[in-house]
Amino acid sequence: MVGDPDDDVQARRQGVAGHRTVPHTADIRVEAWGASRERCLAEAVLGMVECFADVSAVRPTAVERVRLAEDSDDELLAALLDEVLFRLEVHGRVPVDVEVDTADDADGGLDVRLAVADLAAVEIIGAAPKAVSWHALRIGPGPYGWSCAVTIDA
Repeated sequence: MVGDPDDDVQARRQGVAGHRTVPHTADIRVEAWGASRERCLAEAVLGMVECFADVSAVRPTAVERVRLAEDSDDELLAALLDEVLFRLEVHGRVPVDVEVDTADDADGGLDVRLAVADLAAVEIIGAAPKAVSWHALRIGPGPYGWSCAVTIDA
């Protein structure tokens, strides 16, 4: 059956990046994976967005760049998702595409490109996320690339 965990493992073995939501009491739990840490982080953002908005038919109206300082991988995941929440709550913008790259300088942080659209232009399909929970947040390398899991308070 499509969407079974076995399908996800098979996709990971083939190097396919992706994300999914899993059942969680009253919140949103997102799992994401990719061949690299950067792709995994981008998939986590897309997974969080898909929990509350259908952006499939929306074209971006702006590109916003974010620079995240090098911290632990867990802190980078939380900081990136917090940046998305900030843009959603303060500016009413939601990412429709994401690119994450390691910064070229000696700091080793991340350069993130968010292609965003106005929230009014997207179809809302769920409760908007409010915060990133540190409980059971994880990201790291594994046998088929990188994976992460995070709970989003909605």
